[in-house]
Amino acid sequence: MLNVKDLKKNYPGFKLDVSFQVPEGSVVGLIGRNGAGKSTVLKAIGNLIERDAGEVSFDGTDVKKLSTDGKEQFGYVFPDSTVPEKFTALDTVKLLKSTFKHFSESQFMDLAAKLKLPLDKAVKDLSTGNQAKLKTIIALTHNAKILVLDEPTAGLDVVVRQQIIELLQDYLDADETRSILITTHISSDLASLADRVMLIDDGKLIFKEDTDKIVDSYALLKLTEAQYDNVDKQYLLKANKTDFGYSALTDQRSFYAENYPEVVIEQTSIDDIILFFVGGIDHE
Repeated sequence: MLNVKDLKKNYPGFKLDVSFQVPEGSVVGLIGRNGAGKSTVLKAIGNLIERDAGEVSFDGTDVKKLSTDGKEQFGYVFPDSTVPEKFTALDTVKLLKSTFKHFSESQFMDLAAKLKLPLDKAVKDLSTGNQAKLKTIIALTHNAKILVLDEPTAGLDVVVRQQIIELLQDYLDADETRSILITTHISSDLASLADRVMLIDDGKLIFKEDTDKIVDSYALLKLTEAQYDNVDKQYLLKANKTDFGYSALTDQRSFYAENYPEVVIEQTSIDDIILFFVGGIDHE
């Protein structure tokens, strides 16, 4: 299990302060606006930046103190992480063989063939999609127990994005103890992968919820001003003023469906949750 406790990182005008866990066998999605702190969290986990305070541990050991085998339990994808730009995929294989004790060349070649990744073209000459494929294949082919992925599908066309998602799903299906922590702006990626969603804003986690509950219990209420004035607001999490009245977010869909049949109730989405929690009227 990945455990992040009281992780703090300060920059001019920005303070990160978060605690959360990624249980074994789970997929946790970290969402939020640009500059909210998503990448800072992942870079601290990957020891790419020094944390100012707090703990980041994996299976009880601080990530800074992991053995070589322990470090291999992590597979990373960062937007600015790649192999030397003059390297080809075949050159990368040689590098990975010398870097990772558990690197599987056969798995690398199988995935490269499956995704039609050019093996003899320099990284700098690969398309954005093929660079994303290469990064993902690298993360998947040394038997990591947890993947830490920062926007792995950003800027990709729908076909390549789906290929990446399928690779991640295959990774999970192969071993039920494997886990993923992923940031993304594409809510459909989380809907198909994540067990739990966390929303970060201005360096703080302001929302955590299981995706099953979001699907089963959350809803948008479309209310006229009169309906809004009269409705029981105890289960309204947030609300926004609209041209027709109010749009409100609830985690108790059945309560409003049973008690206010005249109110329009719609399925919510992860994007709706972001919009409400970073700008809605608070009813908590």
